[in-house]
Amino acid sequence: MPEEAFTEPLYTAAEMRAAEERYPEYPESGPELMERAGTAVAQQALAAFPAAQSFAVVCGEGANGGDGRIAARVLREAGRDAVETHAVEGADVIVDALFGTGFAGQPRAEAAALIERMNAAGAPIVAVDLPSGVDASTGEIAGVAVRAMLTVAFHGPKVGLAVAPGLFHAGEVVVAEIGLAPEETAHRLVLSDILEHVPHKTATDTKYTAGSVLVVGGAPGLTGAVCLAAEAAFRADAGYVAVAVPAASLSIVETKLLEPVKRTWAEIDEAAERAGAVAIGPGLGRTREAKELVGRLLRELEQPIVLDADALHELEPGDWRPPVVLTPHAGELGRLLGEESSWVDAHRLEAARRASDRFGCTCLLKGADTIVCAPDAAVLVCAADAPALATAGTGDVLTGVLAAYLAKGLDGRLAAAAAATATAEAAQRIPFDSGVIASDIVAALPSPRR
Repeated sequence: MPEEAFTEPLYTAAEMRAAEERYPEYPESGPELMERAGTAVAQQALAAFPAAQSFAVVCGEGANGGDGRIAARVLREAGRDAVETHAVEGADVIVDALFGTGFAGQPRAEAAALIERMNAAGAPIVAVDLPSGVDASTGEIAGVAVRAMLTVAFHGPKVGLAVAPGLFHAGEVVVAEIGLAPEETAHRLVLSDILEHVPHKTATDTKYTAGSVLVVGGAPGLTGAVCLAAEAAFRADAGYVAVAVPAASLSIVETKLLEPVKRTWAEIDEAAERAGAVAIGPGLGRTREAKELVGRLLRELEQPIVLDADALHELEPGDWRPPVVLTPHAGELGRLLGEESSWVDAHRLEAARRASDRFGCTCLLKGADTIVCAPDAAVLVCAADAPALATAGTGDVLTGVLAAYLAKGLDGRLAAAAAATATAEAAQRIPFDSGVIASDIVAALPSPRR
């Protein structure tokens, strides 16, 4: 299945500029595009806020401001009070047409003050193409940025609308087609249809050919993590799951887990012989023995490996035999790169790319905008509204699902994106809003679609 079947393009500023320049007779035809864009903004604003009578339209000097001025005209033609102004207080709706996709860096003091006034006005904000202050190509915010309730994106969503922190400023994103032809993009937004790409069991499968997973971890006091990962691998449709834990943890895991086979770390080599993929890290601990075990498995195994949690601690690049997927959160990735977690949160694309380049493997950076980077491939972004995943243990669940998908034959990049999608969908299906725990996610996991 081609990636276009389960992803859609995310545009950088340069890619949008290239799409515009390929439009017939551009730049003379620029006003035609602007008319469509401004009209779309007005139409979407009226559809979203039908009772609104007054619109304050904040226009900048560039093309984005031109879109805003056309939107104001169309709103007036619809019988609304729409004025181009910086006096935003008292309006029913604010239209943000201050900066466009070409903006980067930090707004100047006057513009920053205007953005803060818009945010403080108490009216819903409709952003034109993307909220002012957000970098269209990265999602980064160097200073302040508009917090929109609705963003009307032209031609396609921008990278900055799907990647945090820009993601959290965009509100609902509506794409308005303005007549541009599609472009190849370096970033793709993952759709739920990716789960149709995950192989499912057939009548000819055995428990081993359906996907065989080994999960390594479970130090004393941390056995819950390995149990969650193992159960998640089964719920992700693996046919066979084994766990390998320290001897001191074996009796505890025997009591907790029913279906998975239980082994000690001393028996890992035997357990790995049947595995199609190996997940290392859930509850592994940070002892010298654990660190040496990670290094040995990376040198000796040939199956795809997921490295998560404690397996990432003090990890250094090496000449690894198997394909590897790293699954850090911001704190773990910061330690791998020698940066603070706050830096990772502010530069998520750059951080994920640096990790993928440094370790020569796939990196899945967890978050509301899960980012999957692999060498020489488009970046995949899985932006899902799943706040229930913000609880302890859900990373172990993701690891188990990812290992199951690797064992079924998906490459690391697609397996990572599919696993992130599956866990987010499971979280969305839980029928209560608070008090969700990781085992609830396991129970709600979807099986691969037929």
